[in-house]
Amino acid sequence: MGSKLKKLTILAETKFLSLYNGEYINKAGNLKSWIIASRKNFKTLNEQFFDGRKEKVDAVLIAAIHKSSEKLVLVRQFRVPINDYIYEIPAGLIDGDEEITAAVKRELKEETGLELLEIFNESGRQKVYMSPGMTDESVAFVFCTCEGTVNKDNLEEDEDLECILVSREEARELLNSDTKMDMKVFLILKSFAQGNI
Repeated sequence: MGSKLKKLTILAETKFLSLYNGEYINKAGNLKSWIIASRKNFKTLNEQFFDGRKEKVDAVLIAAIHKSSEKLVLVRQFRVPINDYIYEIPAGLIDGDEEITAAVKRELKEETGLELLEIFNESGRQKVYMSPGMTDESVAFVFCTCEGTVNKDNLEEDEDLECILVSREEARELLNSDTKMDMKVFLILKSFAQGNI
């Protein structure tokens, strides 16, 4: 367990995602490189890796149950990297020093038009990583209830998505279909279909 990054170099920086080359010494004592995708800018990531700065959670994932219908809230969204629509759960980046609850409320409203009622489980203290072989992106996984009527009034220009409320039976049908879904929604659908959430 002696591997640690020794140096970080910028490969490309953009507003929402950057690429860095991380140099590290592996367990055999050899200098190696790894490409890292991050939502953090160079200064923040460098301070986190080398100066002991506390890591901030990047985003929220929202497993929401619509209270009156008792249905799970999903979104079907166009994603450029797969050039197709895919089923997901509502999610979004945390803005600056925004609290997790505020981010959940804002993202749920933006993507679905629904209002947050109550958070009943949150992983905020324990960061959950999306794909640690490629990125340092961490999320807070939030389970909550919501209410209201689905609408698209708050979508941003680049958000091409629709909100869908699914029953437990519809969740089972989705799981048995060949439709594209991300891993997070797959796991939530399994739990929901089995009555675990």
